[in-house]
Amino acid sequence: MKELLRETLGYRRILADARAGRQPHAALILFPDAAHLRALLKECAKAFFLAEEGSRTALLIEKESFPDCLFFPQAGAKLTVDDAARILEESLLRPVEGEKKLFVLDAFHTAGALVQNKLLKVLEEPPGDVSFLLGAAQEHAVLPTVLSRTEKFREPPFAEESVLKALLRMYPAEKGAERAAAASGGILSQAERLLAGGGESFRLAEEFLLGDAPEAFCRRADKLDKDAFFAALELLLRDMLFLKTGQERFSSRTDGAARALAERYPAGVILSALEGVREAQKRVNFNAGLGQTLYALALSIKEEEKRWQKLSS
Repeated sequence: MKELLRETLGYRRILADARAGRQPHAALILFPDAAHLRALLKECAKAFFLAEEGSRTALLIEKESFPDCLFFPQAGAKLTVDDAARILEESLLRPVEGEKKLFVLDAFHTAGALVQNKLLKVLEEPPGDVSFLLGAAQEHAVLPTVLSRTEKFREPPFAEESVLKALLRMYPAEKGAERAAAASGGILSQAERLLAGGGESFRLAEEFLLGDAPEAFCRRADKLDKDAFFAALELLLRDMLFLKTGQERFSSRTDGAARALAERYPAGVILSALEGVREAQKRVNFNAGLGQTLYALALSIKEEEKRWQKLSS
């Protein structure tokens, strides 16, 4: 995974700036993979201190115990007002081992407006030996006043090929890495979830489209990894469309199950289902119930299928 994270613009720029001796006083990395944001920030912190892999400094940063590199909040937590107060206090203390002190603020998109406002002044005018490295998965959750006070690195999703290489390095014994990378949208953690359980999300996507009793499937919806399921379902529909239209060279799979589904549905139904999946995911992301949303999607696909059957008869 480290190889992949070191491909990011933020890492490469921070490393180049550190080598040139011109670290920014406050940098914000906007990285869409929230699950691996902290890992990226650790790699960037190593670059900031020019810590070579395997060195004492690099190992301490990895453990979040290097005295001149302070991580906030604790892993998995949200940045609080108490954290902000401690950051302000700690920023007044001189570095312990070197000439620079770095504050790494993870998951800044979860920090409330009160916390962000409390840190504004120190982000704009930190002590001369202090720098800040912020990480956020959602830019809209960061106040404009914070955005204006930081050097921003907007990281796009990774290329499918890069995600695939990372999966093959990290999970050499797992099958289905190609499909997982293709459906991941360039998000490594999404690819990992799609790979989990031997590709369970892809099997569930097939079951959803093959099943004639959507009620039973949707009653089990609370057990689904919703993001992985929607990604698998969208990729399956795209593959079906490629197979249906004679473009199988673009399909991530050409097995019997995919071909059977492509034969079952007219191209127009598949296109409509693709639009329906994207709308369903948006509704679920805005707190609509997953089971009810999937049931409505299943019904709309069946209605579209009936409509096309009438048109062709």
